[in-house]
Amino acid sequence: MSLVGKVVIVTGASSGIGAATAEAFAKLGSKVVLVGRNVANLKATEVACRAANNKAELLSITADVTVDAERIINSTIEKFGQLDVLVNNAGIPSAGHILDIDVKQFDDVLNTNLRSVFLLTKYAAPHLIKTQGNIVNVSSVAGLRSFPGVSVYCTSKAALDQFTRCIALDLAPKNVRVNAVNPGVIITDIHRRLGMSAEDYAKYLERCKETHALGRVGEAKEVADAIIFFASDQSSFITGATLPIDGGKHAMCPR
Repeated sequence: MSLVGKVVIVTGASSGIGAATAEAFAKLGSKVVLVGRNVANLKATEVACRAANNKAELLSITADVTVDAERIINSTIEKFGQLDVLVNNAGIPSAGHILDIDVKQFDDVLNTNLRSVFLLTKYAAPHLIKTQGNIVNVSSVAGLRSFPGVSVYCTSKAALDQFTRCIALDLAPKNVRVNAVNPGVIITDIHRRLGMSAEDYAKYLERCKETHALGRVGEAKEVADAIIFFASDQSSFITGATLPIDGGKHAMCPR
């Protein structure tokens, strides 16, 4: 399946993996719906998409996936008349010991990283059935392995992996595939959002040489390439899969 002309929603498209993924689809000739909360960053992604393909058909939707899921899907259908691929990338990080985490933090993370995916999937599914499209969820190595101090984030991603497998079975009879990618440490702004200083981040990346088997962290484009693979017919016999894009981190001793 060529991705030319396919209508693709990418949530969290204003930065990091989402921005790289939107640019990759645009370069291949897809009609890309960019969803994000930061207007300025969303505009920057638009510029990158048009630089990759000056004929790219884009729709930018400033939205919060936790409350705007139905509007996102409806706006896409109103603009393009169909939906072929849903990339559930929007997510928020979270850190904290169980003695310090409060209920609001737990709810915020689960609402963004899991409940919004449920809502977008539910509203998108009837349209994906019509096109026999597919869904790619952006999970994390934290869904596959356990790490101290990030219990809520790990829980949200583990739940997302199970949701991926279950919905894959629900939609398989309709020929709609559902898969997930599980990135390791990727160079994005997620760690800055956790309050990490530039110095601490540099030390963290150095430490990652020991925790990733390939001896380095990943680039957003490497995750985007895997998402493109799942969205295309190159993976036409794959559904319910969770694919680590993590330099071997999932296979390493967590210590």
